[in-house]
Formats: sequence, structure tokens, C-alpha cells
Amino acid sequence: MARRAVRRRKLKGVKPRVSRGLPVMAKLKCADNTGARILQIIGVIGYQGRKGRLPSASVGDMVVVVVKQGKHDLLHKPFKAVVIRQRKPFRRKSGQWVVFEDNAAILVNDDGTPRGSEVKGPVAKEALEKWPSLSAVSMTVV
Repeated sequence: MARRAVRRRKLKGVKPRVSRGLPVMAKLKCADNTGARILQIIGVIGYQGRKGRLPSASVGDMVVVVVKQGKHDLLHKPFKAVVIRQRKPFRRKSGQWVVFEDNAAILVNDDGTPRGSEVKGPVAKEALEKWPSLSAVSMTVV
């Protein structure tokens, strides 16, 4: 039986996949000044998984969260958020490994614009490439 030739094509615009390190029910810090402190993931927008597998998110993904600690008018209500940091290491196309000290997200509107006016701590470059409107409020980019 003859061996099949494996064709490897470089596709333009294909970004490396970031390791998904935040499953549903994970708790995150809220890194903006909206008044929320602790967020809990209850869903991942756009996740297409396998039967029986928990949906999980990574840096740059939009998630549905519930505020667990923070201002009383925000508590126990669903919001959309974008993950900006994760503890699980992920590899960039350049070969560099990126790890953050905590898991963090910022609250956003339905169109991806941030609800707060300031982001505390560093923001992953992958999140800014996917959501350019976050660059207006982020201080440091890693």
C-alpha cells in the first residue's frame, strides 16, 4: 500500500490556538472599575464542544458570567465578559510561553465595548487582537 503524501499549507490569518484553561463554574477576578470583584463563568459564547464535556474559555474569549462579589446592584445578574488573563500557560506563534498570576476578565457590552473606564493589571495581546476596543482602557499589554 502506497504512502499518502501529507500536504502542509500555511494558511494566512490563522492564529495559534490558546489553551483553554477556564471551564464553566471557574471564578475570575474582575479587572475593571465597574464595581464587580469576583465573577463566575456560566457559559462560553461560541463554544462548540463534545457531548458531556464542560465548555471552557481561554484568553480573548467572550463568556457569560455572574457577579459573585461586588456592588449590590450587580450581584447575581448575568453579564458578558472578555477573559484577559489566565493561569494556564499558553504558547505564542513565536515560541514564547505566557503565564499570568491570576485569572481575570473585564465586563463588556454585547458589542464588546468595555463597561468600565480602566483596567487593572496587564492584558494579554491575544485579547486585544480579538477585541480592539479593549485597547482604549488597558494600561499594560503583555
